[in-house]
Amino acid sequence: MLKSVGKKNVKLLPGLFRERMETERGYISELETQCLLQNFYLEAGVVMPGLQVLEDPSSAKLHWGWEAPTCQLRGHFLGHWLSAAAAIFASEGDAALKSKLDFMIAELARCQKLNGGKWAGSIPEKYFNKMITGDHVWSPQYVMHKTIMGLADAYADAGSEQALEVLSNLADWYTEWIAETEKVSPYAVCKGESGGMLEAWARAYELTRDEKYLKLAEKYSGAGMFTDLEKGGDPLTNCHANASIPLSHGAAKLYEVTGDEKWLTRVKLFWQSAVEKRGMYCTGGANAGEFWVPPYRQAEFLSATDQEFCTVYNMVRTADFLYRVTGEAKYADYIELCLYNGFLAQQNPYTGTPTYFLPLKAGSKKKWGSKTHDFWCCHGTMVQAQTIYPDLIYFIDEEMNRLSVAQYISSQADFELAGAKVHFEQTSDMKYYNDQAFFDERDDGRMNRWALKFNVNTDKPADFELALRLPCWVSGEVKLSVNGESVQPEIRGGFMILRREWGSDEIKVFFPSKINMQTLSDSPELCAAVDGPIVLAGITDSDCGISGDISRPEEIFAPLSEHTYGTFPWKQTCYRTKNQQKNIEFKPLYDIVDEVYTVYFTHR
Repeated sequence: MLKSVGKKNVKLLPGLFRERMETERGYISELETQCLLQNFYLEAGVVMPGLQVLEDPSSAKLHWGWEAPTCQLRGHFLGHWLSAAAAIFASEGDAALKSKLDFMIAELARCQKLNGGKWAGSIPEKYFNKMITGDHVWSPQYVMHKTIMGLADAYADAGSEQALEVLSNLADWYTEWIAETEKVSPYAVCKGESGGMLEAWARAYELTRDEKYLKLAEKYSGAGMFTDLEKGGDPLTNCHANASIPLSHGAAKLYEVTGDEKWLTRVKLFWQSAVEKRGMYCTGGANAGEFWVPPYRQAEFLSATDQEFCTVYNMVRTADFLYRVTGEAKYADYIELCLYNGFLAQQNPYTGTPTYFLPLKAGSKKKWGSKTHDFWCCHGTMVQAQTIYPDLIYFIDEEMNRLSVAQYISSQADFELAGAKVHFEQTSDMKYYNDQAFFDERDDGRMNRWALKFNVNTDKPADFELALRLPCWVSGEVKLSVNGESVQPEIRGGFMILRREWGSDEIKVFFPSKINMQTLSDSPELCAAVDGPIVLAGITDSDCGISGDISRPEEIFAPLSEHTYGTFPWKQTCYRTKNQQKNIEFKPLYDIVDEVYTVYFTHR
């Protein structure tokens, strides 16, 4: 099984992904601690300064939307915040964010003590009794899963022993609740959107090896979805997508901690049902209005509510597990597609807030969440999403003595391999002067995002394999050189393999790409333009159609370049159509902020 070099040993370098991570870092840093803790304080009976009596609620410093004290999902966001803050500290060493994180954990411990020493929730314990009686309640286990997840990540990534103590006490509450619940209503344990609880307790066991966590995981392991998958059925169609995906995470984690092959089989069966037997939009999404679209009927569901962001984030996590287990490039290709057309496309690059859905119908416009007045579920997954890039880039296979580069994101990593200390960097192949990036004006090939440079430096000569993913979208001959000399690598399993004794070496790669017009199975006349892994959006309020031979996109699209003063000195992957009744501009879907756009066009 591949092992991620991980966030503690990887740092993002200047580039698009670091820009987006920094935007999210700024967002979570500016949120006020009292507001983040407000619902935990209310549940524990802590009176917040100035809020004993509210004469004008609209002026109160509180979080609203799904975090409002009147919402049954209140408090879910803090768990995501804890996870994101811990991840940024692990990778960036942000001391200010770590101090804020430690304060949050201390206050949760305080609330837990005021609640009797075990309960540490933002919602009442009685919400769990409603699942037993059958009274309606909105997803209490979903809410508590986020808190448990955040506590575990605060311990694992930020070294908070107090977070582990709070988690341990909370686990004791769950042990008692489940014991009582099984006497009167055994199935209540799996109510309340409980999918994430399976992974949460298995992860706690992985971190501590305390058997009480494994026993709790076993209580959540009987989901009917697994049985249906094993029988060859389709338990997903028209079902809530984000209630099912976390079950695959739980199965994955149980495989990791127990080695039981049945859990790996279940994750693979889930993937087949969710992806391989269902089809997807050009963006990688396969759901609409929070529900799985029936197999190969994506066109029927083109709307303003396609691709809920939580599902993108969670499917990437499933794909990451399968990549680590199998080493198959197809999972890394899928992740890349989702990074550009979900993680980036559904994040507001200025505020860090998400769009809940990614509209794909003609004449769409993204609806952005506010910083303090919405807090949809996707607010939480978005703050986490922008912090996990370091975990997705570099992987070590100790048995094969190999470093694999799965994602092409400017970054540096430090690790040990083949008995040596290795420093590895990847960047766009640019020239740098005074921290500004410039291309060599004599080399047109370097005005391309897929011209990449890798530097390997070891403290002593080290013999190991370097595996560079060969993207599935590559069109044409790949150019690869080591220390200025052209080489022909071995191609194996979707990777280019370089084996040599490394010391101080430079590798350059150029991946040629072109626009590919992708159609939908149930409406093959509808097509979308995808350049490499990047979905292009036409700046138009309607489906104005595309004419011409779509197998020859160079006859339809002309490159559109403009130099800028940002991290990259040119607008990337932009085009204007030609030879059309109405010529329009196309730009990456992730660059769309407030423009009206169209992704799928009728081919005429």
